[in-house]
Amino acid sequence: MTKLFIARPAPTEVQEALEGYDVTYREASTPLTEPEMLAALQDYDGVLPTLGDRFSAAVFSGVDAPRCKILANFGVGYNHIDVDAARQAGVQVSNTPGAVTDATADIAMTLMLMTARRAGEGERLVRLGNWTGWEPSQLLGMHLTGKTVGIVGMGRIGQAVARRCHFGFEMDVKYFSRSAKSLPFKAEHVSDLKALAGAVDVLVVAVPGGDDTHHLINAAILAAMQPHGLLVNIARGNIVEEAALIEALQNKAIGGAGLDVYEFEPEVPESLRALDNAVLLPHLGTSSREVRVDMWMMAVENLKAGVEGKEPPNLV
Repeated sequence: MTKLFIARPAPTEVQEALEGYDVTYREASTPLTEPEMLAALQDYDGVLPTLGDRFSAAVFSGVDAPRCKILANFGVGYNHIDVDAARQAGVQVSNTPGAVTDATADIAMTLMLMTARRAGEGERLVRLGNWTGWEPSQLLGMHLTGKTVGIVGMGRIGQAVARRCHFGFEMDVKYFSRSAKSLPFKAEHVSDLKALAGAVDVLVVAVPGGDDTHHLINAAILAAMQPHGLLVNIARGNIVEEAALIEALQNKAIGGAGLDVYEFEPEVPESLRALDNAVLLPHLGTSSREVRVDMWMMAVENLKAGVEGKEPPNLV
């Protein structure tokens, strides 16, 4: 019988969809250890891993002839899997795009609003019992309506953020991507990232993770931003050079940052946690039950196709 390995606790919908297969459901929510990854490749026909399960080239080299036919990743990002090494080992890799788009774009807007309107500071003020009442000059933030947003990466998620900004907040949209896009709203393609950073009030990071985008937002890009400019990252943590961002925030070189991801997550430096001009969320991008179930089911369909010798719907 076809053997499957599910690397995280799965909802009942997944278990129902995989009836008839020999499935091992891992109960831990922590990333797979190297021995677990080696066993997954050796002992199972298909594996459903997720963020944190680092299937590196070294892991693949530790298995001579993998039984595993597919790593059906739970999540749109797959930079934790060495896709080239997987292909060389005869293992397909898939992901779950589409299902995450709107939820992640909503988190981008949450971070934009919280950072611009200093909502995190305001909540802490109330929770600590330090609020003394309404004042006309208290916690004055930035009004988003009519401002200019810069989107770094105009894929599905970038476009969803841009739509919300354009239609919901009447913001001018500029974006950085490999090529200009045909979009159903006005948006300016900017081919120079530093120029984009200097021309916008909010810079939103929405590019895929990977070697090509590692530290794409570095000290030079942060220095190009306007003093009131806000940085929002809903993509992958290592796209932003964390040390440079902390320095920029400490020196008030930029207006603030809204982060859902971190370079070394789940580790978040105390120096970042101590900053009032940073809004910090615990990787909530797709954290709604409806979206997570959709992601699970998309991953399951990829998994089934892979073990049956078919091309998965979302092959990467």
